[in-house]
Amino acid sequence: MAFKIMSLTDAAAERITEIIEDSDKPVIGLRVGIKNAGCAGVSYTMDYVAEAPKGDDHVTDKGVDVWVDPKATMYLLGTVMDFEQSKMSSGFTFKNPNQTGACGCGESVTLKAADLKAIADARAVA
Repeated sequence: MAFKIMSLTDAAAERITEIIEDSDKPVIGLRVGIKNAGCAGVSYTMDYVAEAPKGDDHVTDKGVDVWVDPKATMYLLGTVMDFEQSKMSSGFTFKNPNQTGACGCGESVTLKAADLKAIADARAVA
């Protein structure tokens, strides 16, 4: 069984499918990464993908294609991407086991590189 860098909830997969279908330009999926930002250190980035980026890690989950910036891979291992809606807002969220903190306003997070030994040990038990 191959290990997925990240996975999607049904809500995230549905929203990405809607984005692809509603786009004025050809879109085949989404690219996820991280950038230095905010008071906690980094924020997640998302961009439309019209053509598969060379060198990116590719995840297919629930019929949706997501590419991961290779600079972000070690920080996103095990992450679950969700789409949440409330009366006041809607947006993608990330449940990331590598997150060690967040700023008070929710604009940025602190991430550590994934513990590959712990992941390997967990896979060996499964």
